[in-house]
Formats: sequence, C-alpha cells, structure tokens
Amino acid sequence: MENLALIDSFSEFKDDKLIDRVTLMAILEDVFRNALKKKYGSDDNFDIIINPDKGDMEIWRNRVVVADGEVEDPNQEISLSEARRIEPDFEVGEDVSEEVKLIQLGRRAILALRQNLISKIHEHDNTNLYKQFKDLTGDIYTAEVHHVRPKAVILVDDEGNEIVLPKEKQIPSDFFRKGDNVRGIIESVELKGNKPMIIMSRTSELFLEKLFEQEIPEVFDGLITVKKVVRIPGEKAKVAVDSYDDRIDPVGACVGMKGSRIHGIVRELGNENIDVINYTTNTQLYISRALSPAKVSSIKIDETNHRAEVFLKLEEVSKAIGRGGHNIKLAGLLTGYELDVIREGTAAEDEDVELTEFSDEIEAWIIAEFAKIGLDTARSVLKQDVADLVRRTDLEEETILDVMRILKEEFED
Repeated sequence: MENLALIDSFSEFKDDKLIDRVTLMAILEDVFRNALKKKYGSDDNFDIIINPDKGDMEIWRNRVVVADGEVEDPNQEISLSEARRIEPDFEVGEDVSEEVKLIQLGRRAILALRQNLISKIHEHDNTNLYKQFKDLTGDIYTAEVHHVRPKAVILVDDEGNEIVLPKEKQIPSDFFRKGDNVRGIIESVELKGNKPMIIMSRTSELFLEKLFEQEIPEVFDGLITVKKVVRIPGEKAKVAVDSYDDRIDPVGACVGMKGSRIHGIVRELGNENIDVINYTTNTQLYISRALSPAKVSSIKIDETNHRAEVFLKLEEVSKAIGRGGHNIKLAGLLTGYELDVIREGTAAEDEDVELTEFSDEIEAWIIAEFAKIGLDTARSVLKQDVADLVRRTDLEEETILDVMRILKEEFED
C-alpha cells in the first residue's frame, strides 16, 4: 500500500495516552496540508479524510472544469478533455473531485511527511507534559530513582516522565539508590529546547509546608493555618501555626501525642529538628516564642529598622543561639527581625546554684520548704525579704538568716 509508512506512524502513536483521537486527526491533517502546499502551492481546494485507527486516509482535490486551452491555474482548474477522462459527461463550469494518491507527492515528500508527523506528535507530547507539570508546581510528587549522578538524581514517575532532583535541592543527609521512591515538591518546569525539564526540590520551605498539609488532618482541612516556614535543610526548622478556632491547640495538634504526628515529617526530612510555634501578632511575644527553647527576659524593639535587642540570662544565651547559630538565625527569618542577643549582667552576677547542692549544710526539709514557694536556687532565695519568707514558709527567722549566710558565703568564695 502507498500509505504503509503512515500506517506504521499511526500505530506508533494512536495508543499514546497523552493524545486523544481528535487531536491526532488534527495533527495528521496539518502535516498533510503542509505537504500539499509544498507540492501544489495551495491546499485550499483539498479535502482530507483520515481514519487514524486503521491508518487509512484519502486526499481529494477539487477543481473547476474550463474549456481546453483556458487552464490558468492547474491546481484550481482542469481542462474539459482531462475531466472527461475521469467521467465522460462533465461540462464546463462543473466541479471535479479527484483522489490524489500519496505516490504523486513523491517518495522524498512521503519520508519528510512521516518525519514531520513524528516531530509534531513529540512537540504535542512535550507541550502537554509542560502544561501537566506546570499545574503541579508547588505540589508534592513521588517518583522512583532511575539514575544517581554526582550533580543530580534522575527520577522517573509511573508514566515514564523524567524528573531531575539537583544536588543543591537535596537534604545533606539524603542517600539514594536505584529503585528508591523519593518525595519532594515540583519546584519548577523549564523548557530546554522543546523538551520540558522538571525540577524537584526537597530543601524548599514549601515542601515542609506541604508535608504538614499531607500529614496533619487539621491543616489539610484548613482548621489550622501554616503562617510561615523557615528551615536549614536537614538541620532545623521553625513553623508558625495558627487556628481561628479557640478550641484547637494548633501546636498540640501538629505535634501530636508524644510527637506522633510530626515524627513522620521529621523522618522524611532526615531527622530535621522542627520547632512548631504558636503564631501571634504581638511582636514581642512572637520573637520570644521564636527563640524557644530559650527563655527571654525582655525585648527592646526598633520597628523602624526591624531590629530587636533580646535580653537573656547567661544560661539562656546558648539556647537562644543554638548549635551553629541555627536557632537565632531561624527565629530572625521567622519573625522578620534582626535579633541582637544582650547578656544580662556579668557572668559572676548571673551564676546560680541549685539549693540541693547545699544538702550537706542545709537540711532537706528546709530546702523542701523553699521549694514549696517556688524557690529552688541560691539567688532566688537571696533576692527575697526575710520577713516575707517567714510569712510564706514554716521556717523561723533565725533559720532563714542562717540559710542566707551559707548561700552568701558560696558566692563570696
């Protein structure tokens, strides 16, 4: 058959799930019309009938019958004598439809037509793929490791689409082997030539936010809102959450009983330490919460320059800064303020000792009496008024004075 090469082309693409029958027919007609334009100069007077399921197609050229010797455009007009060779009863002015065989286009044109068809189909697939993943940008996606390269991991999804996970988009502790399933977000889709390059990320803040949506029902349902996420991938992250329903504890709901809900997220991120914080519009309180687990003494805010001086006791400074400075860096990113840590007093003034350390000199029941009213360190006792301590405890004034003398001697030493 003349159209054998095209039948092969149809069978190659007709079952492609990215292209429907109507679209395939439109592409085929476009390819044929381009071939006809090159051969005859115009395709306006051609009818193309295609059956892509079988690979059958017909091309009909429509011309007007003119008197012999009066043909000006052979593509649009046919002489009376030539028309009567098709059917003997044709007259001048009538329309003639004549089937054009593919072989009339020439072997070279047929080969070019098939190549053009393949090119158009691939172009359509790439356009569809680009649109498909453009709509998935920002969503969590799972794909399988196909190849591990020094600068990127190449993934393949269930439909055979290639996804790139660059080295800089991987969590430092990530280790992948061929066949592993990998989760990340579709961060971007870029066109490289005509082919889309799909980029996945596991380091994006959005990935952590989407994991909260996926793993915590209240976030998915909109009962809890993730206000902001900041992270140092694989090390530490801070997530500010809020709820418009006063009956819901957003932090408790996100963390779960004994960390049960957040554990899966932490594991997915290579044991990244995640602090979940109650969002508030109170800037001082927000900064204080953001610096958790450190306990802040006071905060002085400079709204104009978006800076804040955070006053901390000496023993809280290291907690506020965190390992490698991660805690204070993330707190600044979360709140939008540049945070300056101010140590309260000198080291000598801030040094404190637990009362239990004096058990050799102070009886246990006396230490217990102080503990009943919330005094469990030496400095906390020394700051109190003696008469007030007599009133608040079952201790005699003499006993209290004796305890204070022992405590003062500790600091004088």
